[in-house]
Amino acid sequence: MLDAQGQTVADALRRMNYRGVSDVRQGKYFMLTLDASIEENDATATEAAAKAEVDRIAREVLVNPVIEEYTFRLEA
Repeated sequence: MLDAQGQTVADALRRMNYRGVSDVRQGKYFMLTLDASIEENDATATEAAAKAEVDRIAREVLVNPVIEEYTFRLEA
């Protein structure tokens, strides 16, 4: 998808002689705070459950897959 705002920023950076940037993407982000309802003794299983839940939320609610992509990260 064309990212007009990102392209405008990239063009401005080139005009200002910034040479190390090959692409600029403008977007939005969401910060989700998960509660402790995903409780398991195994930290790996808990992290996997949290990743699965965030991925499901992104796919089903937050992202329009026709024009958007997403990535996410978990922080403690």
